[in-house]
Amino acid sequence: MLNRSAIETLTKFVGAENVLTDPYDLDRYSADALTPSRAFGVEGAFDRLADAVVRPATTEQVSQIVSLAAGEGIPLVPYGGGTGVMGGTLPVRGGLIVDMGRMNRILQVNVTDLTAEVEGGVVLQDLVEALAVHGLMSGHDPYSVPIATVAGTISTNGVGYRAAAFGPMGQQVVALEVVLPDGRVLSTRPVPKYSSGPILNYLFIGSEGVFGIITKATIRVYRLPESSVFATSSFETFDRGFEAAAELLALGIRPTLLDLTEEEEEGILLHLLFEGYQEGVAADHKRSMQVCARFGGQDVGPESTENYWQDRHRSGENYKEAMLGRPRQVRWDRWGGRSFDYLHLALPVSQVLDYRKKCEAILAGSGVRVVEYSIWSRPELFSMMLSPEPGAKGDFQDNMGQVVEQVLTLAQDMGGIMEYCHGVGVKLNHLLARELGVGHDVIRDLKQALDPANIMNPGKLGL
Repeated sequence: MLNRSAIETLTKFVGAENVLTDPYDLDRYSADALTPSRAFGVEGAFDRLADAVVRPATTEQVSQIVSLAAGEGIPLVPYGGGTGVMGGTLPVRGGLIVDMGRMNRILQVNVTDLTAEVEGGVVLQDLVEALAVHGLMSGHDPYSVPIATVAGTISTNGVGYRAAAFGPMGQQVVALEVVLPDGRVLSTRPVPKYSSGPILNYLFIGSEGVFGIITKATIRVYRLPESSVFATSSFETFDRGFEAAAELLALGIRPTLLDLTEEEEEGILLHLLFEGYQEGVAADHKRSMQVCARFGGQDVGPESTENYWQDRHRSGENYKEAMLGRPRQVRWDRWGGRSFDYLHLALPVSQVLDYRKKCEAILAGSGVRVVEYSIWSRPELFSMMLSPEPGAKGDFQDNMGQVVEQVLTLAQDMGGIMEYCHGVGVKLNHLLARELGVGHDVIRDLKQALDPANIMNPGKLGL
Protein backbone atom coordinates (compact mmCIF):
# COMPACT_ATOMS: atom_id res chain seq x y z
CA MET A 1 0.00 0.00 0.00
CA LEU A 2 1.10 3.56 -0.67
CA ASN A 3 1.56 5.56 2.51
CA ARG A 4 -0.17 8.88 3.11
CA SER A 5 3.04 10.81 2.52
CA ALA A 6 3.47 9.34 -0.98
CA ILE A 7 -0.14 10.19 -1.88
CA GLU A 8 0.34 13.75 -0.65
CA THR A 9 3.52 14.12 -2.72
CA LEU A 10 1.82 12.78 -5.85
CA THR A 11 -1.00 15.24 -5.28
CA LYS A 12 1.52 18.08 -5.23
CA PHE A 13 2.93 16.87 -8.54
CA VAL A 14 -0.29 16.49 -10.55
CA GLY A 15 -3.19 17.86 -8.47
CA ALA A 16 -5.69 16.01 -6.31
CA GLU A 17 -8.05 15.36 -9.24
CA ASN A 18 -5.32 13.34 -10.96
CA VAL A 19 -4.52 10.97 -8.11
CA LEU A 20 -7.23 8.30 -7.99
CA THR A 21 -7.68 5.98 -5.02
CA ASP A 22 -11.41 5.20 -5.15
CA PRO A 23 -12.03 1.42 -5.26
CA TYR A 24 -14.07 1.79 -8.45
CA ASP A 25 -11.17 3.50 -10.22
CA LEU A 26 -8.61 1.00 -8.95
CA ASP A 27 -10.77 -1.84 -10.23
CA ARG A 28 -11.28 -0.48 -13.74
CA TYR A 29 -7.62 0.45 -14.19
CA SER A 30 -6.22 -2.83 -12.84
CA ALA A 31 -6.82 -4.82 -16.04
CA ASP A 32 -6.62 -4.64 -19.80
CA ALA A 33 -8.53 -6.66 -22.42
CA LEU A 34 -7.14 -10.02 -21.27
CA THR A 35 -9.81 -12.16 -19.60
CA PRO A 36 -9.20 -14.92 -17.04
CA SER A 37 -10.69 -17.40 -19.53
CA ARG A 38 -7.68 -16.77 -21.82
CA ALA A 39 -5.08 -16.68 -19.04
CA PHE A 40 -4.50 -20.43 -18.87
CA GLY A 41 -2.64 -21.21 -15.65
CA VAL A 42 -1.94 -17.60 -14.64
CA GLU A 43 -5.34 -16.59 -13.36
CA GLY A 44 -3.71 -15.46 -10.11
CA ALA A 45 -2.30 -12.44 -11.93
CA PHE A 46 -5.76 -10.87 -11.73
CA ASP A 47 -5.91 -10.97 -7.94
CA ARG A 48 -4.06 -7.74 -7.19
CA LEU A 49 -5.37 -4.19 -7.63
CA ALA A 50 -3.27 -1.08 -7.99
CA ASP A 51 -2.87 1.04 -4.86
CA ALA A 52 -3.44 4.29 -6.76
CA VAL A 53 -3.65 5.76 -10.25
CA VAL A 54 -1.77 8.92 -11.19
CA ARG A 55 -2.41 10.97 -14.33
CA PRO A 56 0.58 13.15 -15.32
CA ALA A 57 0.36 15.82 -18.02
CA THR A 58 4.05 16.50 -18.72
CA THR A 59 7.35 14.67 -18.97
CA GLU A 60 8.52 16.60 -15.93
CA GLN A 61 5.62 15.22 -13.91
CA VAL A 62 6.38 11.67 -15.09
CA SER A 63 10.00 12.16 -14.03
CA GLN A 64 8.89 13.39 -10.59
CA ILE A 65 6.58 10.39 -10.18
CA VAL A 66 9.26 7.91 -11.20
CA SER A 67 11.87 9.54 -8.96
CA LEU A 68 9.50 9.25 -6.00
CA ALA A 69 8.76 5.61 -6.82
CA ALA A 70 12.46 4.79 -7.18
CA GLY A 71 13.23 6.32 -3.81
CA GLU A 72 10.46 4.43 -2.02
CA GLY A 73 10.42 1.17 -3.99
CA ILE A 74 6.90 1.69 -5.36
CA PRO A 75 5.99 -0.49 -8.37
CA LEU A 76 4.93 1.47 -11.47
CA VAL A 77 2.77 0.28 -14.36
CA PRO A 78 2.66 2.48 -17.51
CA TYR A 79 -0.90 2.62 -18.86
CA GLY A 80 -1.92 3.74 -22.35
CA GLY A 81 -5.33 2.81 -23.72
CA GLY A 82 -5.73 -0.27 -21.53
CA THR A 83 -6.49 -2.32 -24.63
CA GLY A 84 -3.71 -4.93 -24.58
CA VAL A 85 -4.83 -8.54 -24.77
CA MET A 86 -1.99 -10.19 -22.83
CA GLY A 87 -2.24 -8.58 -19.39
CA GLY A 88 0.71 -6.22 -19.90
CA THR A 89 -0.82 -3.56 -17.63
CA LEU A 90 -1.94 -5.83 -14.80
CA PRO A 91 -0.49 -4.49 -11.52
CA VAL A 92 0.67 -7.91 -10.37
CA ARG A 93 2.59 -6.38 -7.45
CA GLY A 94 0.25 -3.51 -6.74
CA GLY A 95 1.74 -0.05 -6.68
CA LEU A 96 1.00 2.86 -8.94
CA ILE A 97 -0.59 2.87 -12.39
CA VAL A 98 0.68 5.79 -14.48
CA ASP A 99 -2.12 6.72 -16.88
CA MET A 100 -0.64 8.57 -19.86
CA GLY A 101 -4.03 9.68 -21.21
CA ARG A 102 -3.48 13.38 -20.46
CA MET A 103 -0.24 13.37 -22.47
CA ASN A 104 -2.13 13.35 -25.74
CA ARG A 105 -0.77 16.26 -27.75
CA ILE A 106 0.34 16.04 -31.37
CA LEU A 107 3.36 18.31 -31.15
CA GLN A 108 4.47 18.56 -34.77
CA VAL A 109 3.69 17.12 -38.20
CA ASN A 110 6.60 17.61 -40.60
CA VAL A 111 5.50 17.12 -44.21
CA THR A 112 9.10 17.39 -45.48
CA ASP A 113 10.66 14.90 -43.07
CA LEU A 114 7.50 12.77 -43.18
CA THR A 115 7.45 12.49 -39.41
CA ALA A 116 5.07 13.25 -36.58
CA GLU A 117 6.19 14.09 -33.05
CA VAL A 118 3.55 13.11 -30.52
CA GLU A 119 3.16 12.50 -26.82
CA GLY A 120 2.91 8.90 -25.73
CA GLY A 121 -0.78 9.03 -24.81
CA VAL A 122 -2.00 10.08 -28.25
CA VAL A 123 -4.77 7.75 -29.45
CA LEU A 124 -4.12 6.41 -32.94
CA GLN A 125 -7.47 7.65 -34.28
CA ASP A 126 -6.61 11.21 -33.24
CA LEU A 127 -3.30 10.89 -35.05
CA VAL A 128 -5.03 9.57 -38.18
CA GLU A 129 -7.33 12.59 -38.25
CA ALA A 130 -4.53 15.09 -37.64
CA LEU A 131 -2.36 13.60 -40.37
CA ALA A 132 -5.17 13.59 -42.93
CA VAL A 133 -5.29 17.40 -42.77
CA HIS A 134 -1.73 17.37 -44.17
CA GLY A 135 -2.43 14.69 -46.79
CA LEU A 136 -0.63 12.09 -44.69
CA MET A 137 -1.41 8.82 -42.93
CA SER A 138 0.05 6.54 -40.29
CA GLY A 139 1.65 3.28 -41.37
CA HIS A 140 0.38 1.53 -38.24
CA ASP A 141 -3.26 0.56 -38.61
CA PRO A 142 -4.36 -2.12 -36.11
CA TYR A 143 -7.95 -3.07 -35.27
CA SER A 144 -7.50 -0.96 -32.11
CA VAL A 145 -7.02 2.39 -33.90
CA PRO A 146 -10.03 3.89 -32.05
CA ILE A 147 -8.59 3.08 -28.63
CA ALA A 148 -4.85 2.24 -28.62
CA THR A 149 -2.11 4.79 -27.90
CA VAL A 150 1.15 5.46 -29.69
CA ALA A 151 3.35 4.50 -26.72
CA GLY A 152 1.30 1.38 -26.04
CA THR A 153 1.72 0.09 -29.59
CA ILE A 154 5.45 0.83 -29.48
CA SER A 155 5.76 -1.01 -26.18
CA THR A 156 4.28 -4.17 -27.73
CA ASN A 157 5.72 -3.61 -31.25
CA GLY A 158 2.22 -4.09 -32.60
CA VAL A 159 1.28 -5.22 -36.09
CA GLY A 160 -1.51 -3.59 -38.09
CA TYR A 161 -3.33 -4.00 -41.37
CA ARG A 162 -0.73 -1.99 -43.32
CA ALA A 163 2.22 -3.94 -41.96
CA ALA A 164 2.90 -5.74 -45.25
CA ALA A 165 4.01 -2.40 -46.68
CA PHE A 166 5.27 -0.51 -43.63
CA GLY A 167 6.20 -3.15 -41.08
CA PRO A 168 5.25 -3.28 -37.38
CA MET A 169 5.07 -0.19 -35.21
CA GLY A 170 8.67 -0.56 -34.09
CA GLN A 171 9.94 -0.07 -37.63
CA GLN A 172 8.14 3.26 -37.78
CA VAL A 173 9.85 4.71 -34.72
CA VAL A 174 12.37 7.47 -35.51
CA ALA A 175 13.04 8.85 -32.01
CA LEU A 176 11.83 8.45 -28.44
CA GLU A 177 11.74 10.37 -25.19
CA VAL A 178 11.70 7.99 -22.23
CA VAL A 179 11.72 8.49 -18.48
CA LEU A 180 14.13 5.90 -17.10
CA PRO A 181 13.52 4.01 -13.84
CA ASP A 182 15.61 6.50 -11.82
CA GLY A 183 13.73 9.53 -13.19
CA ARG A 184 16.28 10.61 -15.79
CA VAL A 185 14.91 11.58 -19.21
CA LEU A 186 16.48 9.94 -22.26
CA SER A 187 15.94 11.53 -25.69
CA THR A 188 17.15 9.96 -28.92
CA ARG A 189 17.63 12.00 -32.08
CA PRO A 190 15.09 12.05 -34.95
CA VAL A 191 17.33 10.72 -37.72
CA PRO A 192 16.71 7.66 -39.89
CA LYS A 193 20.11 6.02 -39.42
CA TYR A 194 22.57 5.60 -36.54
CA SER A 195 26.17 4.42 -36.56
CA SER A 196 27.47 6.23 -33.49
CA GLY A 197 26.71 3.48 -31.02
CA PRO A 198 23.73 1.16 -30.57
CA ILE A 199 20.23 2.32 -31.48
CA LEU A 200 18.69 2.89 -28.07
CA ASN A 201 15.16 3.12 -29.49
CA TYR A 202 15.16 -0.67 -29.73
CA LEU A 203 15.59 -1.03 -25.97
CA PHE A 204 12.05 0.27 -25.52
CA ILE A 205 10.31 -1.19 -28.60
CA GLY A 206 8.44 -4.33 -27.58
CA SER A 207 9.73 -4.20 -23.98
CA GLU A 208 6.32 -3.53 -22.37
CA GLY A 209 7.52 -0.64 -20.22
CA VAL A 210 10.01 -2.60 -18.12
CA PHE A 211 12.88 -0.22 -18.96
CA GLY A 212 11.03 3.11 -18.80
CA ILE A 213 7.95 5.14 -19.64
CA ILE A 214 7.70 6.47 -23.21
CA THR A 215 6.57 10.09 -23.00
CA LYS A 216 7.14 11.22 -26.60
CA ALA A 217 7.75 9.56 -29.94
CA THR A 218 8.71 10.73 -33.39
CA ILE A 219 7.30 8.29 -35.93
CA ARG A 220 7.42 7.94 -39.69
CA VAL A 221 4.29 8.94 -41.56
CA TYR A 222 3.35 8.54 -45.21
CA ARG A 223 1.52 10.39 -47.94
CA LEU A 224 -2.07 9.41 -48.54
CA PRO A 225 -2.04 7.14 -51.59
CA GLU A 226 -2.65 8.49 -55.05
CA SER A 227 -4.32 5.22 -56.02
CA SER A 228 -5.89 2.26 -54.17
CA VAL A 229 -6.95 -1.09 -55.64
CA PHE A 230 -8.57 -3.96 -53.75
CA ALA A 231 -8.37 -7.58 -54.91
CA THR A 232 -9.37 -11.02 -53.63
CA SER A 233 -8.14 -14.42 -54.76
CA SER A 234 -9.64 -17.73 -53.63
CA PHE A 235 -7.65 -20.98 -53.34
CA GLU A 236 -8.52 -24.65 -53.09
CA THR A 237 -5.96 -25.20 -50.32
CA PHE A 238 -4.25 -23.05 -47.73
CA ASP A 239 -0.88 -24.35 -48.93
CA ARG A 240 -1.37 -22.95 -52.42
CA GLY A 241 -2.49 -19.59 -51.10
CA PHE A 242 0.52 -19.53 -48.80
CA GLU A 243 2.86 -20.30 -51.68
CA ALA A 244 1.33 -17.46 -53.72
CA ALA A 245 1.75 -15.00 -50.86
CA ALA A 246 5.36 -16.05 -50.33
CA GLU A 247 6.08 -15.61 -54.03
CA LEU A 248 4.65 -12.08 -54.03
CA LEU A 249 7.00 -10.98 -51.28
CA ALA A 250 9.94 -12.85 -52.82
CA LEU A 251 9.38 -10.81 -55.99
CA GLY A 252 9.54 -7.62 -53.97
CA ILE A 253 5.84 -6.80 -54.21
CA ARG A 254 4.66 -5.17 -50.99
CA PRO A 255 0.88 -4.82 -50.91
CA THR A 256 -0.52 -2.57 -48.21
CA LEU A 257 -2.74 -5.45 -47.05
CA LEU A 258 -1.84 -9.10 -47.38
CA ASP A 259 -4.08 -11.47 -45.43
CA LEU A 260 -4.60 -15.13 -46.25
CA THR A 261 -7.46 -16.56 -44.21
CA GLU A 262 -9.07 -20.00 -44.07
CA GLU A 263 -12.49 -20.20 -42.41
CA GLU A 264 -15.20 -22.84 -42.63
CA GLU A 265 -17.82 -20.49 -44.09
CA GLU A 266 -15.70 -18.26 -46.32
CA GLY A 267 -13.21 -20.80 -47.60
CA ILE A 268 -9.62 -19.76 -48.34
CA LEU A 269 -9.21 -16.16 -49.43
CA LEU A 270 -6.18 -13.97 -50.01
CA HIS A 271 -7.12 -10.35 -49.32
CA LEU A 272 -4.94 -7.78 -51.07
CA LEU A 273 -4.84 -3.99 -51.13
CA PHE A 274 -2.40 -2.04 -53.27
CA GLU A 275 -1.75 1.62 -52.47
CA GLY A 276 0.66 4.21 -53.79
CA TYR A 277 1.33 6.09 -56.98
CA GLN A 278 -0.92 5.13 -59.87
CA GLU A 279 1.53 3.35 -62.17
CA GLY A 280 3.07 1.34 -59.35
CA VAL A 281 -0.31 0.24 -58.02
CA ALA A 282 -1.44 -0.89 -61.47
CA ALA A 283 1.75 -2.88 -62.03
CA ASP A 284 1.67 -4.55 -58.59
CA HIS A 285 -1.99 -5.47 -58.97
CA LYS A 286 -1.53 -6.97 -62.42
CA ARG A 287 1.53 -9.02 -61.50
CA SER A 288 0.03 -10.16 -58.20
CA MET A 289 -3.07 -11.58 -59.85
CA GLN A 290 -0.86 -13.37 -62.37
CA VAL A 291 1.11 -14.91 -59.50
CA CYS A 292 -2.07 -15.98 -57.72
CA ALA A 293 -3.39 -17.58 -60.90
CA ARG A 294 -0.13 -19.50 -61.30
CA PHE A 295 -0.76 -21.09 -57.89
CA GLY A 296 -4.38 -21.92 -58.70
CA GLY A 297 -5.95 -18.75 -57.33
CA GLN A 298 -9.24 -17.53 -58.73
CA ASP A 299 -9.88 -13.80 -59.01
CA VAL A 300 -13.20 -13.33 -57.20
CA GLY A 301 -13.26 -9.55 -57.41
CA PRO A 302 -12.61 -6.81 -54.87
CA GLU A 303 -15.84 -6.93 -52.84
CA SER A 304 -14.73 -9.33 -50.10
CA THR A 305 -11.56 -7.34 -49.43
CA GLU A 306 -13.41 -4.03 -49.59
CA ASN A 307 -15.82 -5.28 -46.92
CA TYR A 308 -12.92 -6.63 -44.86
CA TRP A 309 -11.18 -3.25 -45.04
CA GLN A 310 -14.33 -1.31 -44.23
CA ASP A 311 -14.92 -3.36 -41.07
CA ARG A 312 -11.34 -3.68 -39.86
CA HIS A 313 -11.76 -1.30 -36.90
CA ARG A 314 -15.24 -2.49 -35.94
CA SER A 315 -14.14 -4.59 -32.98
CA GLY A 316 -12.07 -1.69 -31.63
CA GLU A 317 -15.03 0.64 -31.98
CA ASN A 318 -17.28 -1.84 -30.21
CA TYR A 319 -14.79 -2.28 -27.39
CA LYS A 320 -14.48 1.50 -26.98
CA GLU A 321 -18.24 1.91 -26.76
CA ALA A 322 -19.08 -1.03 -24.53
CA MET A 323 -15.99 -1.88 -22.49
CA LEU A 324 -13.37 0.85 -22.28
CA GLY A 325 -13.04 2.13 -18.74
CA ARG A 326 -15.67 -0.26 -17.39
CA PRO A 327 -15.17 -2.46 -14.31
CA ARG A 328 -13.02 -5.53 -14.76
CA GLN A 329 -15.86 -7.99 -14.38
CA VAL A 330 -17.80 -6.35 -17.20
CA ARG A 331 -14.84 -6.84 -19.52
CA TRP A 332 -14.21 -10.36 -18.31
CA ASP A 333 -17.81 -11.35 -19.00
CA ARG A 334 -17.93 -9.95 -22.54
CA TRP A 335 -17.50 -13.39 -24.13
CA GLY A 336 -20.19 -14.93 -21.96
CA GLY A 337 -17.71 -17.38 -20.49
CA ARG A 338 -16.85 -18.75 -23.94
CA SER A 339 -13.41 -20.33 -24.10
CA PHE A 340 -11.24 -19.58 -27.10
CA ASP A 341 -7.76 -18.35 -27.95
CA TYR A 342 -6.18 -16.54 -30.87
CA LEU A 343 -2.49 -17.32 -31.32
CA HIS A 344 0.01 -15.32 -33.37
CA LEU A 345 3.23 -17.19 -34.05
CA ALA A 346 6.20 -16.39 -36.27
CA LEU A 347 8.32 -19.01 -38.01
CA PRO A 348 10.71 -19.14 -40.95
CA VAL A 349 8.75 -19.31 -44.20
CA SER A 350 10.11 -22.80 -44.84
CA GLN A 351 8.63 -24.08 -41.56
CA VAL A 352 5.11 -22.66 -41.59
CA LEU A 353 3.24 -25.35 -43.53
CA ASP A 354 5.00 -28.18 -41.70
CA TYR A 355 4.18 -26.42 -38.43
CA ARG A 356 0.52 -26.35 -39.36
CA LYS A 357 0.52 -30.11 -40.03
CA LYS A 358 2.13 -30.80 -36.67
CA CYS A 359 -0.42 -28.58 -34.93
CA GLU A 360 -3.22 -30.56 -36.52
CA ALA A 361 -1.69 -33.72 -35.08
CA ILE A 362 -1.61 -32.12 -31.61
CA LEU A 363 -5.26 -31.07 -31.89
CA ALA A 364 -6.52 -34.44 -33.12
CA GLY A 365 -8.63 -35.94 -30.34
CA SER A 366 -7.88 -33.06 -27.95
CA GLY A 367 -11.39 -31.61 -27.90
CA VAL A 368 -10.01 -28.38 -29.37
CA ARG A 369 -10.35 -27.32 -32.99
CA VAL A 370 -9.03 -24.57 -35.23
CA VAL A 371 -11.80 -22.31 -36.55
CA GLU A 372 -9.48 -20.00 -38.47
CA TYR A 373 -6.00 -20.15 -39.94
CA SER A 374 -4.31 -17.08 -41.37
CA ILE A 375 -1.11 -15.35 -42.30
CA TRP A 376 -1.01 -11.62 -41.76
CA SER A 377 1.24 -9.21 -43.69
CA ARG A 378 4.06 -11.75 -44.20
CA PRO A 379 4.09 -15.52 -44.74
CA GLU A 380 6.20 -15.88 -41.59
CA LEU A 381 3.41 -14.49 -39.40
CA PHE A 382 0.99 -17.36 -38.83
CA SER A 383 -2.17 -17.17 -36.72
CA MET A 384 -4.76 -19.63 -35.45
CA MET A 385 -8.06 -19.21 -33.64
CA LEU A 386 -8.81 -22.13 -31.32
CA SER A 387 -12.16 -23.13 -29.87
CA PRO A 388 -13.50 -26.15 -27.97
CA GLU A 389 -15.16 -28.78 -30.12
CA PRO A 390 -18.97 -28.44 -30.17
CA GLY A 391 -20.47 -30.00 -27.07
CA ALA A 392 -17.22 -29.94 -25.09
CA LYS A 393 -17.85 -30.36 -21.37
CA GLY A 394 -16.08 -30.66 -18.07
CA ASP A 395 -12.37 -29.92 -18.25
CA PHE A 396 -12.42 -28.25 -21.69
CA GLN A 397 -10.68 -25.20 -20.20
CA ASP A 398 -7.79 -27.36 -19.02
CA ASN A 399 -7.68 -29.04 -22.42
CA MET A 400 -7.51 -25.65 -24.09
CA GLY A 401 -4.65 -24.53 -21.86
CA GLN A 402 -2.68 -27.71 -22.54
CA VAL A 403 -3.18 -27.45 -26.29
CA VAL A 404 -2.16 -23.79 -26.33
CA GLU A 405 1.01 -24.64 -24.41
CA GLN A 406 1.90 -27.45 -26.82
CA VAL A 407 1.29 -25.32 -29.88
CA LEU A 408 3.35 -22.41 -28.55
CA THR A 409 6.30 -24.54 -27.50
CA LEU A 410 6.20 -26.37 -30.84
CA ALA A 411 6.72 -23.04 -32.60
CA GLN A 412 9.71 -22.37 -30.36
CA ASP A 413 11.16 -25.82 -31.01
CA MET A 414 10.87 -25.26 -34.78
CA GLY A 415 12.91 -22.07 -34.63
CA GLY A 416 10.01 -19.64 -34.27
CA ILE A 417 8.48 -17.47 -31.59
CA MET A 418 5.24 -17.69 -29.64
CA GLU A 419 3.86 -14.18 -30.34
CA TYR A 420 4.43 -11.64 -33.12
CA CYS A 421 1.73 -9.08 -32.40
CA HIS A 422 0.60 -8.38 -28.85
CA GLY A 423 3.56 -8.83 -26.54
CA VAL A 424 4.04 -11.27 -23.67
CA GLY A 425 2.19 -9.64 -20.77
CA VAL A 426 1.36 -12.11 -18.02
CA LYS A 427 -0.21 -14.66 -20.35
CA LEU A 428 3.06 -15.87 -21.91
CA ASN A 429 5.51 -14.80 -19.19
CA HIS A 430 6.34 -18.34 -18.20
CA LEU A 431 7.57 -19.30 -21.69
CA LEU A 432 9.81 -16.33 -22.46
CA ALA A 433 13.02 -17.65 -20.91
CA ARG A 434 12.49 -20.91 -22.80
CA GLU A 435 12.31 -18.95 -26.03
CA LEU A 436 15.14 -16.49 -25.46
CA GLY A 437 17.69 -18.68 -23.68
CA VAL A 438 20.80 -16.63 -22.92
CA GLY A 439 18.97 -13.66 -24.40
CA HIS A 440 16.73 -13.64 -21.33
CA ASP A 441 19.82 -13.42 -19.14
CA VAL A 442 20.87 -10.35 -21.16
CA ILE A 443 17.44 -8.76 -20.61
CA ARG A 444 17.72 -9.49 -16.89
CA ASP A 445 21.18 -7.89 -16.77
CA LEU A 446 19.89 -4.77 -18.54
CA LYS A 447 16.99 -4.62 -16.10
CA GLN A 448 19.33 -4.88 -13.14
CA ALA A 449 21.52 -2.10 -14.49
CA LEU A 450 18.66 0.31 -15.23
CA ASP A 451 16.12 -0.71 -12.60
CA PRO A 452 17.84 -2.51 -9.72
CA ALA A 453 14.77 -2.12 -7.49
CA ASN A 454 12.54 -3.62 -10.24
CA ILE A 455 9.89 -0.90 -9.94
CA MET A 456 9.08 -0.51 -13.64
CA ASN A 457 6.20 -2.83 -14.64
CA PRO A 458 7.51 -5.67 -12.47
CA GLY A 459 6.47 -9.21 -13.24
CA LYS A 460 6.55 -8.66 -17.01
CA LEU A 461 9.03 -10.21 -19.48
CA GLY A 462 9.76 -12.75 -16.76
CA LEU A 463 11.44 -10.08 -14.61
